[in-house]
Amino acid sequence: MSEATHERAQFHHMKDGTAADWTVIATEAKAFSGQLYRRIMDHLMLLKDDCGGFPVDRLTHCLQTATLAHQAGKDEEYVVCALLHDIGDTLGPSNHADLAATILQPYVSEANHWMVKHHGIFQGYYFFEYLGLDRHMRDQYKDHPHHARTMEFIEAFDAPAFDPEGETYPLSFFEPMLQRVLAKPQRSLYMSENNNVFE
Repeated sequence: MSEATHERAQFHHMKDGTAADWTVIATEAKAFSGQLYRRIMDHLMLLKDDCGGFPVDRLTHCLQTATLAHQAGKDEEYVVCALLHDIGDTLGPSNHADLAATILQPYVSEANHWMVKHHGIFQGYYFFEYLGLDRHMRDQYKDHPHHARTMEFIEAFDAPAFDPEGETYPLSFFEPMLQRVLAKPQRSLYMSENNNVFE
């Protein structure tokens, strides 16, 4: 259905919006939210053929990271985090982990959100010294409750996922997981105990 056939609110300034207007907008928001996983998959495809000097392209790295996590028996939410951990590379080369974490935050546990948000610092142990940075930067979080989780993510799944010969499941394998994990936010500004614009 084209945008022209969709019902639209009637206000020109938010102050003039009515309950009917916001019902229209909430209905559209629900439908739009339901297709998030498709837009995420489209954006992941922007990482294809972009190697950035690495041995594999960024899409292969993401798929390989998720493949390793799945093979290790991690749950779907964790696997989706592994798949999307570097999705911010195209739009946020200076803070890619923050972008991935922001996308995932409404849909995943606090532990998984923290892991994705901080994975850039933790992986820096392997290369920060070559860039004139402190490879031990992650040590500032050694007493954090999610330190061990993030260490495992880096060492078992993220850091080894640059193998051109490594097993790498296709994006289609992860599509149902993406759809389920991103189906409904666990937390959002637009949710309350009694109202949820996404339902």
